[in-house]
Amino acid sequence: MSADITIPVGADPETAIGQLTFDARGLLPAIVQQWDSREVLMLGWMDAEAVRRTMTEGRVTYWSRSRQEYWRKGDTSGHVQFVRALAYDCDGDTLLVEVDQHGAACHTGTRSCFDGRGLDVVAAPTPTP
Repeated sequence: MSADITIPVGADPETAIGQLTFDARGLLPAIVQQWDSREVLMLGWMDAEAVRRTMTEGRVTYWSRSRQEYWRKGDTSGHVQFVRALAYDCDGDTLLVEVDQHGAACHTGTRSCFDGRGLDVVAAPTPTP
């Protein structure tokens, strides 16, 4: 997280939220990563209240753009995300949420929302030193 600014556990949520840049809808993307393996699990959306809840409750809360309501990961599925750390990027417009994921992160039942969804690309050659 060299370019990111870490939000310490127990930090004042209002101070942290003041460092963030939300879009015109009052949202910002939250990239969710397994804290120890660094596996990217999913992307969700948060508004200021979702960030506040995530910082103070120890569980990740998102804003559902389709349902127009808050949802805390795992309340209905049992696939809980426990917060380990939060960081924001250099522009303050994206969060990195490090979690301890219990169960599937994806609503389809896969560990990650990216499992089995790779695209074929022409890979750039590795530069030689």
